[in-house]
Amino acid sequence: MKLLVRERVFDIGDDFWVTDENGDRAFWVDGKALRLRTTFELKDPEGRLLLTIREKKLAIRDTMRIERGGETVATVRRHLISPFRDRLSVDFEDGAEWQVTGDLLDKEYTIGDDGGPVAAISRKWFSLRDTYAVDVNTYRTDAGGDPALVVAVAVAVDAISEEQKTGKEGEG
Repeated sequence: MKLLVRERVFDIGDDFWVTDENGDRAFWVDGKALRLRTTFELKDPEGRLLLTIREKKLAIRDTMRIERGGETVATVRRHLISPFRDRLSVDFEDGAEWQVTGDLLDKEYTIGDDGGPVAAISRKWFSLRDTYAVDVNTYRTDAGGDPALVVAVAVAVDAISEEQKTGKEGEG
């Protein structure tokens, strides 16, 4: 399942639709303005809250939590030492882990685990400026097959990458 995400939307307070490859609305990302920490809410097209993506303050490394129903389901963290390429890990409360590797700033990266690919993120697939695709492996029967969760991870990766790009690392 390919989903389209507009690139220049990760300023605080921006809201945007994530659409499928047919242009149908799949998810609404609601950026929460005027909060002490970066926060996004991922909602379905009817406006029901699916997941909350929230920056964890006072962390040694860039960290975003993904919550469902007030409970943390996953934590996205930048690796402290990664000399050859950008790397983040997604740690799940049930002990599972995904690795995010590739060029995060240019939106050319993959998400995967020992079970194989979870998603590929690329701006090359679409000619629309400021748009990139999240190709979710919906054939998986675990968390990797959940498009909402994968989009939430992509939003968290973008927020962490944007902080690195703008020099906000270490603040908080």
